[in-house]
Amino acid sequence: MRESVRIIEQCLIQMPEGPFQIDMPTIAFPVDKDRVHCSMEALIQHFDLSAYGFKVPKGEVYSAIEAPKGELGFYIISDGSPKPFRMKVRAPSFVNLQGLFGTSNAHYLADMIAVLGSLDPVMAEVDK
Repeated sequence: MRESVRIIEQCLIQMPEGPFQIDMPTIAFPVDKDRVHCSMEALIQHFDLSAYGFKVPKGEVYSAIEAPKGELGFYIISDGSPKPFRMKVRAPSFVNLQGLFGTSNAHYLADMIAVLGSLDPVMAEVDK
């Protein structure tokens, strides 16, 4: 933990000064929210992004993070419109539940509750 804190401190010290949001009106909301009330262009930009979103390039992508229960992944296919053509979520509890058969094999039915509890699944993400 101490080494992690040192790495974070180094990142904060070496981080360059300047704005943290891209200055591109087609994909980012206006930085200055007061401008939305005074400028018609900023109001149109804000409305356009919040109502229609932004167009992503055609293609597919998979991105994953290490969640507390395992890998949480998102696979998205885009056809170039603002909404994804297809999307698949790889939920960690669903994958972890696949090991239930191997861990409960040759055990009593009464042990099934303890084995299932040790996996600690979130059933809302298992029902995909």
